[in-house]
Amino acid sequence: MGENFLNGRVVLRCGDCREVMAGLVENSFDACVTDPPYHLTSIVKRMSAPDAAPVSFGSDGRYQRVSRGFMGKMWDGGDVAFDPTTWCAVWRVLKPGAHLIAFGGTRTYARMVVAIEDAGFEIRDTIAWLYGSGFPKSHNIGNGWGTALKPAMELMVLARKPLSEGTVAANVLKWGTGAINVGGCRIATDELTPRNNSGTATLFGLGFEGKATTVVPSPLGRWPANVTHDGSAEVTAAFPDCDGAISNGSKIGEGYCGTDTFKIHAREQVPGYADTGSAARFFYTSKADSDDRLGSRHPTVKPLDLMQWLVRLVTPPRGLVLDPFAGTGTTAEAAFREGMRCELIEAEAEYQADIRRRMALALAGPDERVRESIKARNLPRDDGPLFASRETWNDMWQRPFDWSKLEENHGSGNQNGS
Repeated sequence: MGENFLNGRVVLRCGDCREVMAGLVENSFDACVTDPPYHLTSIVKRMSAPDAAPVSFGSDGRYQRVSRGFMGKMWDGGDVAFDPTTWCAVWRVLKPGAHLIAFGGTRTYARMVVAIEDAGFEIRDTIAWLYGSGFPKSHNIGNGWGTALKPAMELMVLARKPLSEGTVAANVLKWGTGAINVGGCRIATDELTPRNNSGTATLFGLGFEGKATTVVPSPLGRWPANVTHDGSAEVTAAFPDCDGAISNGSKIGEGYCGTDTFKIHAREQVPGYADTGSAARFFYTSKADSDDRLGSRHPTVKPLDLMQWLVRLVTPPRGLVLDPFAGTGTTAEAAFREGMRCELIEAEAEYQADIRRRMALALAGPDERVRESIKARNLPRDDGPLFASRETWNDMWQRPFDWSKLEENHGSGNQNGS
């Protein structure tokens, strides 16, 4: 049995995620969004004495259980995120076509992805989250030499449980899963100027049947990319300045149709997103609140805004999200604010308490959240407002969602299911 919060829309189950998931109903979750341990320090390295032969892992796994990982945390020891059986358990409870998003550290990410793939998931993409708050953990060798780069990125794997139906559209109609929410995760922009189609069909400025073609950008914004960032000045400055997309990359008025050899039908170029500035504007910006931690001492709390974007990307309307490595419960609050439901699994008593506090404050105003955060950390300072006003989803939650409209709008989908 689990603890219920927010009128039953969030459930917390305490214990080891593999043991807990064994008792959950198969094919019952619409998505999994989670931040598992990164296992940043090798078990063998941690358990070996200086100048001694490396110890073995042990046939009974004793070194996994007693070793410590990132910032001395026991939960980062072991290899739970590198074990395919962990992701087999996730695979079992997800619906066919359901997506998985899992964070990973840059040094150990590859091992997690291989384990996820070995469990039967299709690897769909990698999402990079760029941030400016990292600091280098480097040993100074002297004369400008060191041992580490400044950390400024974490990676997420985007994976999918294979479809049970022949097409994505058919799978969505049966299970509600298989597609990602492109429309709901577009990147906002004020530039809506049509641009020329740059495909091969319009190489000489002519489209099909000899007609010039244009592409009109969506009023919802740019297509979501596999990069997101925190919007900090440091990250924004790292991107080059560039103009918005136009048909051949030339400045407005310099373009022509054809090639360098055959310059025909010369005419002025039509801009697409003809804005200028840092290329950071092309990607989703996670605007972290002044205190996403709510007083938690967990070392890897993620911005609530980022988690909302990820949940929205892979979860169907009013869907059920799984987070087997719940931490402080940010995924659950993100799911609740997006009109979803969420089940959390957390083994550590300290973070179970953080989840209960977060759920108690989910509907609180910004002043109360800040006060409780300061109280939890025992800090005599005012961190300012936590949230700007956010749209509530109560009306949307009550409305039925008609998946048949998807078939009407998009047809039968790709026959190979990709």
